[in-house]
Amino acid sequence: MPLAVYILGLSVFALGTSEFMLSGLLEAIAADMSVSIPRAGLLISAFAIGMVVGAPLLAVATLRLPRKTTLVTLITVFGLGQVAGALAPNYAILFASRVVSALACAGFWAVGAAVAIAMVPVGSRARAMAVMIGGLSIANVLGVPAGAFLGEHLGWRSAFWAVGVASAIALVGVVTRIPHIPLPETKPRLKREVVIYRDRQVLLSIVITALAAGGVFCAFSYLSPVITGVAGIDARWVSAILGLFGIGALIGTTIGGRVADAHLFGVLLSGITASTVFLVALALFASSPVAVIALSFLLGVSAFYTAPALNARMFNVAGAAPTLAGATTTAAFNLGNTAGPWFGGTVIDADFGFAATAWAGAAMTVLALATVALSLRLHNSHSRVVASSTPETGEAHDATVTYGRSTSH
Repeated sequence: MPLAVYILGLSVFALGTSEFMLSGLLEAIAADMSVSIPRAGLLISAFAIGMVVGAPLLAVATLRLPRKTTLVTLITVFGLGQVAGALAPNYAILFASRVVSALACAGFWAVGAAVAIAMVPVGSRARAMAVMIGGLSIANVLGVPAGAFLGEHLGWRSAFWAVGVASAIALVGVVTRIPHIPLPETKPRLKREVVIYRDRQVLLSIVITALAAGGVFCAFSYLSPVITGVAGIDARWVSAILGLFGIGALIGTTIGGRVADAHLFGVLLSGITASTVFLVALALFASSPVAVIALSFLLGVSAFYTAPALNARMFNVAGAAPTLAGATTTAAFNLGNTAGPWFGGTVIDADFGFAATAWAGAAMTVLALATVALSLRLHNSHSRVVASSTPETGEAHDATVTYGRSTSH
């Protein structure tokens, strides 16, 4: 792996901490801003909505700009967004700061993913993405629990200040360690790349990613009130339990990144199935402290075990559009991160209780599994058609080699 890929992963640590730390701060923010916990949960959705809109928008807007300059600008705007959040006098301004931060975060993800993929061979795409996603895992191991700890002892605003400092450190790393990356000799053409959205496999990949991510974060976003209000665990243990989710995420990312290039569909099916089982178990045993602690860890493993495969799959099926592929993956993940917390909040508002968010999440992952099965069926059908082409059809033969290299199952 090039050093630049690891620097991007370290930068993602700051981005991921900001995105996910609210799961440990919802109660404090709700009390300070005089809003309900489900409404505070919409701050998570606000960030995700900004990511959904920002990823393709900024990928297009920066299409012909130098990659390093773009990354420096975006991480700077992101850091300023954290400062604005820390100083927000009311809910509306805090909400707006989350959207602005998310736009910058989305752009960084989209450009950073494209840079990482461009620097490695096709057979190492999942590993490269695993390094970047590893930044999210570390954010869950260290950043999110640290945010919850700061929120409990110094107030929720201190967590935003801490992420602002982390963003400044990331900025230094990008400026000093990311090399100048020349733009391709042939300028990207947006009209040509947009054609990928006519491909059924690209659309299916978007749906799979959104449902798989949304299912887990439907429950994870409200894990803190489940821990304290349902399982009856003391609030001082929330940060440690969220840390267990992060440790599981780091383990899952490491394993998934190593096996996804060779067994992509196998990783998707096994990982999403595991998430479904763990979500159902969380719904059934939410009142058991031991079960909640163990399942927090296991959900981290299963959710992030599939993440490298989800990223690599999109780049495989949308290889003709390297600019939009990364942006589309980012948007798809955050479609799930938008729908999940919203769905969970709807369940809570309907008086089904905090534990019911796990049932809602399981429903989303079941749909994800069905979509994976459909994608696999189409993939097998396509592979048989291409394989049966005569050797003289060079185009079809080349497609088999490229398509099959990272999508074996």
